Amino acid sequence: MVIIKVTNINQIEIIVELASLIWHEHFTPIIGKAQVNYMLEKFQSKEAITQQINTQFNYYLLMKNNKAIGYVGIIIKDHELFLSKFYVLLEQRNKGIGKQVMTYLEQLSIEHGINKITLTVNKNNIDVIRVYKKLGFIKLGVVIQDIGGGFVMDDYKLEKTL
Repeated sequence: MVIIKVTNINQIEIIVELASLIWHEHFTPIIGKAQVNYMLEKFQSKEAITQQINTQFNYYLLMKNNKAIGYVGIIIKDHELFLSKFYVLLEQRNKGIGKQVMTYLEQLSIEHGINKITLTVNKNNIDVIRVYKKLGFIKLGVVIQDIGGGFVMDDYKLEKTL
């Protein structure tokens, strides 16, 4: 697998396509179709991703055999790397990609003098929570955030100290 930093509109469009596929498949059973559609438009549209990259985010495409299989979005600030987005196509899961990405993010953190990675994950995303625990993350608490449109994100905050 190759990890490529997103630097152009074509790569952003690939992320938008991946987000639609992955989010509808994975999150509809967890949060419902209406919230998935709302969140895709608000956070994973071409315009939203472009704005995020222009302000504080770094996005990366995960490539395998020259095909995009997932993506990652991070924010580096205040002595932590916040893993905001980490999504992989269904057929590519359980193949060690999580461990490879985490190794990459750990190296990136160390290069920036950062000693922890944090993230939030939906409380009902049980399989993903299990993966993060296996990767060394611990649960810090609950984060409930109103995202507009009558929707909230009901998450756990996780942290891994390097």
